[in-house]
Amino acid sequence: MVMIQGEKYMTDFEAKKAILDIGKRMYDRGFVAANDGNISCKTGPRAIWTTPTGVSKGFMTQDMLVKMDLDGKVLMGRMKPSSEVKMHLRVYKENPELKAVAHAHPPVATSFSIAGIGLDSAILTEAVMGLGSIPIARYATPGTQEVPGSIAPFVNTHNGVLLANHGALTWGGDLYQAFYRLESVEYYATILMYTGNVIGRQNILSCSQVNKLLNIRKKIGITSGGVPSCASIETNDKDIVSSGDVRPLEPEACAMKGVTPLVKPGDRASSDGASWAGQRKRSLQR
Repeated sequence: MVMIQGEKYMTDFEAKKAILDIGKRMYDRGFVAANDGNISCKTGPRAIWTTPTGVSKGFMTQDMLVKMDLDGKVLMGRMKPSSEVKMHLRVYKENPELKAVAHAHPPVATSFSIAGIGLDSAILTEAVMGLGSIPIARYATPGTQEVPGSIAPFVNTHNGVLLANHGALTWGGDLYQAFYRLESVEYYATILMYTGNVIGRQNILSCSQVNKLLNIRKKIGITSGGVPSCASIETNDKDIVSSGDVRPLEPEACAMKGVTPLVKPGDRASSDGASWAGQRKRSLQR
């Protein structure tokens, strides 16, 4: 680390090493495919290291990375930066306290961005404290100035966004915080998917419970993140020993809709009320 104008920054060597590490982690976890994704890290008030265009994040070497100033001028490096570095530069412009940005296409979170469903339900204590809510920035053509404009409203109030029909973008006070938030976004989206669309049931935290978590969040120094939707009543205040102890959820404690439910043999789940067996019989008679 080096101290510049009273702020701690990674040295050039530390930043490049961390970018390669994060890039490999993103690639190994399936957050990116082929040459997708981009990463950047500040090494001074007006200098960043970032990933090049056209290179897999899992196979980068230090000599491929590019050093730039916050106006987009290349200072060092033989390769071109990603065209999507524009959104990184906008993040740093909107909030100078941020020192790193990570962009990837994690499958579940990206699926939510395609479906137009933000990550905004208080179902997981860690997500409430570490992320808050993750909104969806309006669609913008990748690599254009439309993207920086779409994310700008959220940089000072949230810890990341979903990019409509595109992927996820997170930021932080250092490179690992930005990446951990990316991991948390994907984990949050996965839990929302399982509880909302596979299990089909969610005990959403009450507003009173969420307020207590927000107080903890403030105490540990997280000042942004937004407030996820909560329930007015508590549905998780009883021990569950057997399935018979599960009480019906109030409508407001139920969450995501619109995904075709799973159908088992014998279920009367078709739109016309016919049983699965009946549908199967008719299909065999055709």
